[in-house]
Amino acid sequence: MMTGTIINSAAIVIGGILGAAFGKYIPARVREALPMTFGCVSLGIGVALIIKVHSIPAVVLSLLLGSLLGELFQIEKGIATLSLKLRAFVDKPKPNSTLISSREDFIEKYVALVVLFCASGMGVFGALTEGISGDSSLLIAKAFVDLFTASIFAITLGYCVAMIAVPQFVIQAILFLVATLIEPLISDTMFADFSACGGMIMLATGFRICGIKAFPVANMLLGLVIIMPVSALWG
Repeated sequence: MMTGTIINSAAIVIGGILGAAFGKYIPARVREALPMTFGCVSLGIGVALIIKVHSIPAVVLSLLLGSLLGELFQIEKGIATLSLKLRAFVDKPKPNSTLISSREDFIEKYVALVVLFCASGMGVFGALTEGISGDSSLLIAKAFVDLFTASIFAITLGYCVAMIAVPQFVIQAILFLVATLIEPLISDTMFADFSACGGMIMLATGFRICGIKAFPVANMLLGLVIIMPVSALWG
């Protein structure tokens, strides 16, 4: 059973609703400080995953090819367009609302959240681990982080943060279901490079959340699809 996936997605829904509904009662200093902590957490997880790398050239090549394809397919632009439609459908800003009014600021933070929730190395690794061994502890740990992250960001982004739970559940459910099929094909070195590739994307996401550099993280996601075959060929 996809226990970890269900708990993780439920945490985003609950956090998004609570943050949007009761965020005005949270002090401004808390709203400003916690996102920096979330960014540091993303950076830390990224570093922890990167040090597992086996073939650095394979990871670099996969990220370059993935980013190139992501730019050609305009993945980030597509997510940005969808995020604005979700915002218009779910949230209706009112006078004195705390919702972000800047289109660019909204897109930047929302895309970063989509990547953090849906395509983090921790989430992908956790879903695969649960599918192969039934161990859901990693996804449950991620759920705690996502609960508070969704709550804080929903204060300014609105109820549409809770909607991210839908693609996240779909992605993790697919990974869970196919894990038993791909497990015989995955070597330890391939999985190490896969984790390192996800770690690089987590690192870029952390920089983006902290406001240090707005990396086009969504366009880098195809690197996760490319890394395993590239790692196998490199080996």
